[in-house]
Amino acid sequence: MEYTVQKLAQIAGISTRTLRYYDEIGLLKPARISSSGYRIYGQKEIDQLQQILFYKELGVNLESIKDLMTAPDFDEGKALAEHREKLIEKRAQLDLLIANVEKTIASKERGILMKDKEKFEGFKKTLVEDNEKKYGKEVREKYGDEAVNRSNNKLKNMTQEEYEEITKLGEKVLETLYEAFQTGDPAGELAQKAADLHRQWLSFYWDQYTKEAHAGVAQMYVDDERFTAFYDKKQPGMAKFLRDAVLVYTGMKG
Repeated sequence: MEYTVQKLAQIAGISTRTLRYYDEIGLLKPARISSSGYRIYGQKEIDQLQQILFYKELGVNLESIKDLMTAPDFDEGKALAEHREKLIEKRAQLDLLIANVEKTIASKERGILMKDKEKFEGFKKTLVEDNEKKYGKEVREKYGDEAVNRSNNKLKNMTQEEYEEITKLGEKVLETLYEAFQTGDPAGELAQKAADLHRQWLSFYWDQYTKEAHAGVAQMYVDDERFTAFYDKKQPGMAKFLRDAVLVYTGMKG
């Protein structure tokens, strides 16, 4: 069976504008163009759109989806099996958060005791998964699966006190970095304090701190635009300033 843009958009629950955009970027081309100039989609394109929507549901960006689906070794059956596995994980995560909410409601309405640790079940797991989606590929390529898995497990197994401490420390790093940035001197006292706080923050996740690794992470903040955007959100240039401060702090400045 074949579908026009309007009909396919209707059954897929997306806009015709989205389908046209997918065509423009080469993510989903129509099977053919009719004599009247309409985009026509067949069964192959319907299956491809289903794959695209599965990937989108899992938080994969369009550029990555295109790379995955146009790869010579792309296997539709394998991809579907992976989708199923990821969706089951996502469902388990949602079930955990729903249970958390239900326990909280019960504790508020019926006076049922809820341990402080229980109030945060699911959130640390969500944080790990979000970080994997955003930065996992690059970090794993740089430091290896074993190191990243150890770091993730360390975060998941943190006590609530440790979790709160590292969250506050992360905020302090940014606050001190912003103050130091105003001085314009990455070798200054404030900048070096920010670099030391950053070392303490990293040490929560790492089994062993090294100056080389610290300098490498700081450089990655500049090389990867997503990390740069995070540090430059409050003040453009802060990612580079932190990199320079860390290079001074670690003695790696050439």
